[in-house]
Amino acid sequence: MTARLLFAATVVVQLVVLYWPFGIGGPGVPGLDKVVHVAVFGAVALAGRVAGVGVWPLVVGLGLHAVVSEVVQGALLDRRGADPLDVVADLVGVALGLAAARLVAVRLAARRLAGTRRPAR
Repeated sequence: MTARLLFAATVVVQLVVLYWPFGIGGPGVPGLDKVVHVAVFGAVALAGRVAGVGVWPLVVGLGLHAVVSEVVQGALLDRRGADPLDVVADLVGVALGLAAARLVAVRLAARRLAGTRRPAR
């Protein structure tokens, strides 16, 4: 249950960041926008895997959302704009989130395996 709540929370944060009419943050830090895109998409991908969502549903869903969010920002949000590089940052975030989830799964499996071994006498 906790993993699902974490997944839901990351989705809510992602939606707020992407669709807040005025954007998040402000000018002054070059590239910060791209870092935020990587972070919010990566967090959703990681939390989704921890919650048991399959890799392909996450890849397809988040990939489509990356494109749709930029179209919406450019067409419907007056103070926001569409940026194709944001889509690239989103997809990098998805890849990093899935890689992090895989790393966590491998480490947990290794710990479980190590815990089942009997100590040498």
